[in-house]
Amino acid sequence: MTASTPLSPRKIIHIDMDAFYASVEQRDFPELRGLPLVVGGDPSGRGVVAAASYEVRKFGVRSAMSCYEARKRCPEAIFVRPRFEVYRAVSRDIRQLMHRLTPHVEPLSLDEAYLDVTGLSIHKGSATLMANWLRAQILAHTGLTASAGVSFNKMLAKIASDINKPNGIAVIPPADADAFISTLHIERFHGIGKAKRLHAMGVRTGADLRRLPAAALVQEFGKRGQFYHDIAHGRDERTVKSQRTHKSVGSETTFRDNLDDDAELKVQIYAQNEDAFDQMQKKQLVAHTITLKVKYADFTQVTRSHTLSTAFDSAESAHYWLDKLFLDIPRQLPIRLVGVTFSSLVPAALLLPQLKLFE
Repeated sequence: MTASTPLSPRKIIHIDMDAFYASVEQRDFPELRGLPLVVGGDPSGRGVVAAASYEVRKFGVRSAMSCYEARKRCPEAIFVRPRFEVYRAVSRDIRQLMHRLTPHVEPLSLDEAYLDVTGLSIHKGSATLMANWLRAQILAHTGLTASAGVSFNKMLAKIASDINKPNGIAVIPPADADAFISTLHIERFHGIGKAKRLHAMGVRTGADLRRLPAAALVQEFGKRGQFYHDIAHGRDERTVKSQRTHKSVGSETTFRDNLDDDAELKVQIYAQNEDAFDQMQKKQLVAHTITLKVKYADFTQVTRSHTLSTAFDSAESAHYWLDKLFLDIPRQLPIRLVGVTFSSLVPAALLLPQLKLFE
């Protein structure tokens, strides 16, 4: 084990959709399939390429290039305007599939994201199998292909996702990291940007960068120098930062008139329970704890909770426990609000039976 290899490697997946905007257009408009397609602005004006199909990339057309230059390089190119509302909708569908694996999803843009799958037992605990399962799910649900990189940190996972594009996967395990980094051209390291100053120092590959002392890099580049030294040794401690961690999901309602009839109150409690459970299902979560909240006419409130060793599998299964919790609520005053909250949440995918890879 090398000095740059962590003792307990994380398992990070980077998913990158293949020519996302262009692929959506070719999916939705079959007459564009197989043709050199540019999604962007007016090639006669100041438009910029937002996405380029693989057919037009053969001519050197790339994202962020001017559409005028793209037309010069490929006069046969077909130009279409972006439909961002469609791309956002497809991206949301893809994010939902990602959350079936793990809540630890960090979107970078509409077409790429990191996932931390460390410690998951599904798919035999294999991040490679998880990545391939996710790629298959994306294809089945959206008709689009995705490439994946799998490694023990974000930097290497992102680099890996580009190796076998389109519709491919690459894995960089800890044992192979040093050899891989050594031969990698310095421009391939994400976060270095323009490499002219490094070239002037004789740095062309990861091996060259690794030979420079950290002090020399810090003197030349400041704080960035330490970052360069770390990535040359395969060290990237950045965590996958999910947009939102759901600690609880709930629903509550305030009555127009205070209630004191048990039958009416149970109808309202069941309605909030069903709404909360529906929210939880949409977030691909399951819960072990349920809490009943009651607010009285004088605005004081009480809560009662119960936790199960197994997750609640339906809204109806929670009714029994809500009835028991309701019996434990003091009834000294009429009630103005009831609410139901689910907590102790885990991703539903963790509790599902292991699925075959391409089932």
